[in-house]
Amino acid sequence: MNPIRILFVDDEPNVLRSLERLFLEEEYEIFTAASGQEGLETIEQSGPFQLIVSDYRMPSMNGVEFLSEVYRRWPETERIILSGYADTAAIVAAINEGRIYKFIAKPWNDDELLRTIHEVLDRYELRASNRRLLEELSTTNTELKSINDNLNKIVDERFKVAMLQSRALHSFQTVLDVLPIGFVGTDGYGMIVQCNRLGAEMLGRGQEELIGYDLSTTLPSALLLKIIDLSGNSCGEYAIELPTGRCRAYVTRLSGEGQDAIVISLLKEN
Repeated sequence: MNPIRILFVDDEPNVLRSLERLFLEEEYEIFTAASGQEGLETIEQSGPFQLIVSDYRMPSMNGVEFLSEVYRRWPETERIILSGYADTAAIVAAINEGRIYKFIAKPWNDDELLRTIHEVLDRYELRASNRRLLEELSTTNTELKSINDNLNKIVDERFKVAMLQSRALHSFQTVLDVLPIGFVGTDGYGMIVQCNRLGAEMLGRGQEELIGYDLSTTLPSALLLKIIDLSGNSCGEYAIELPTGRCRAYVTRLSGEGQDAIVISLLKEN
């Protein structure tokens, strides 16, 4: 953690010595400068500073002019002005002009000055913490936006794939429905996942009703036993009686790459 640096600027050496003595027991790095110009050079060489305390009346560049320049170049630095000048209105105007946090009259009370310095440094740390949080929040928002954009792309791509698959399935179903034979397709466990219009009609069920049903609830038990006996990639032909009459059932069991399926073709006997 960087040490807290305080710069005191005053053209009176005895004032600077008094301020240095006052902060001997504080854990701050104390710097001094005898003029506004020297203060700017000190900031450039030894900064940044958390706090700058400047006298008001100084030759060449007064305290307000100096602190105004500090604000322009280092706006995060806290600024306090010391003055024995009695014109309150002028001091208030000067404070507004230099964006100065506080005015402390000379001669000062040591305890009050220490308390004020501590308050100002607490204010500096709070503002610094807020800036860090805002930067972190901005970074997080940027990362979230990037993640969200990527997710949107993924969702969009998957939606397009799903639409293509849906269209392909719809086209496949259209082809199945015009076939002159009944068609029923199941997964490896016998759950019906596909059927055409004629297949549903021959089984005496509605086409949409059949999807999700088990073969055991739709086929004659004799045919079910034949299907159970089939293993691996194999097929069989059987004569069966259905609600719509006698027909021939051509059963194919497919197995491979961890996926099984059963395809049943039903052909009415004349």
